[in-house]
Amino acid sequence: MDESSPLLARISSVDSSKISADGSKMIPTHANRRTDFDPAGDPDNPLEWKPAYKWGLVLLQAFIAFTVTFTCISVVPVASHIIKDISGGESSKSASVLLVTIWELGEAAGPLLIAPLSEVYGRYPIYNAANILFIMGIVITALSESVGLLIFARFLTGCAVASNVLNPAIIGDIFVPEQRGSAMSIVMLAPLLGGAIGPAIAGAVAQSSGWRQIVWMSLILASSCELLFFTLFPETYKVTLLRRKANRTCIDSTGGLALASASILKDVGETESAVLIAIARPAKVFASSFVLQVLSLYGSVMFSIFYVLSTSLPDILQTKYDFPPALVGTTFISFSVGSICSIIICNTLIDRIYKHLQRQGEEDEHRPENRLPLVIAGAFTLPLLVGLYGWIAERHWPVELLILCVGLQGMACILAIVPMMSYVVDAFGLYSASALTAVLISRCLMGTFLPLVAAPLAQMLGYGLGYTIVGAFCFALAPIPAVVMRYGGTWRQYSKYTKAQ
Repeated sequence: MDESSPLLARISSVDSSKISADGSKMIPTHANRRTDFDPAGDPDNPLEWKPAYKWGLVLLQAFIAFTVTFTCISVVPVASHIIKDISGGESSKSASVLLVTIWELGEAAGPLLIAPLSEVYGRYPIYNAANILFIMGIVITALSESVGLLIFARFLTGCAVASNVLNPAIIGDIFVPEQRGSAMSIVMLAPLLGGAIGPAIAGAVAQSSGWRQIVWMSLILASSCELLFFTLFPETYKVTLLRRKANRTCIDSTGGLALASASILKDVGETESAVLIAIARPAKVFASSFVLQVLSLYGSVMFSIFYVLSTSLPDILQTKYDFPPALVGTTFISFSVGSICSIIICNTLIDRIYKHLQRQGEEDEHRPENRLPLVIAGAFTLPLLVGLYGWIAERHWPVELLILCVGLQGMACILAIVPMMSYVVDAFGLYSASALTAVLISRCLMGTFLPLVAAPLAQMLGYGLGYTIVGAFCFALAPIPAVVMRYGGTWRQYSKYTKAQ
């Protein structure tokens, strides 16, 4: 198997006269040759699709990402109420935290299949299957009558989230590197809106109509997404498109075209073998790339700060500032406002910084590390804001200052993560889905368990000292992006998955 193009096939030229009557057998008569998009212009090449069409696909991806985040985060301000309602009035802090964070554990498990299968069968069928499973998980959530079933349903729904790993990969499929930063920023903006709108309406809806109505709203959104995706979204993965092109036509010995129903992707072998190879690939990519390992550790901790914040903020507002449940959800808007500001910064500067640094470097040298300057700024800012957040709550300083700090955390969190995802897409090329899977699994595992550690730490030591420790842990990892920017180009040469990128 060609490791630089794992699923690209050699296509044997065949004589149409050697094809059986049913078209099921082909006899090669000439040397093997590769298929590729026509360099003079090819309508099948996603990179050459019309810009308006590609940006329409980005908006559809953004709608799906919005729905995922809305479904995930809308239960956050009412998690304690949900646990009390299902368990007959009994409250459990660990159960309410797990209700929120178990989603991330599902998101860690799902990409183990979603990403590699997309590299075998293509983005489109796997995305559709995941969307259907996502809808099923929402239905089970809405009908749950026990805490155990509810938590399992949330886990199942998290498993079915395809947007986190496939959206960046699809952007890599349809945009050249110089344009990916802007597209990535738009796709990342939508979840922030979902994270603001979901909690903002959840408290009011739960208080007036019950928490299950929130889940049914998520079902309507998810069903609409799948309908649009099923009818409008094309396949974008280069390997799958070339496979279809190869299966559709083969070059015979006279230069004519002959239809072929037999498999001509001999390098792939049997589909089952290709699936197993693809499933194992994220682990192989992760194990072979030191850059991916350190960035996964860094990104997982920085991302987990959001869940530390989201599981602690409702308690702080209700116990320290006497906020009613219906009002708690609106405070999450500040995090989203900060995040949106950060997305605007990323959208404006990521590609400009990349192009500027490219011009400063060697001619025609592609350096994914040029995506990382904004990451460095966010990496050193976020830990300081985490500590400040804890001391504002501990000292009972004005709630306006607390909300401002939450907004600044949203800004720093996005700066610390979004350009890093663009870096992974650029650095790993065809293997970007597998590399993103490794990042997402690390992120989701940390997002599940770090809040479970931070909550008792804050209860035992107080919000001030507890979150100072959490912030110090983040600060210890803050230099990683700067080190990768300096040495990443050298480190990438030690992995066959990034050496040629």
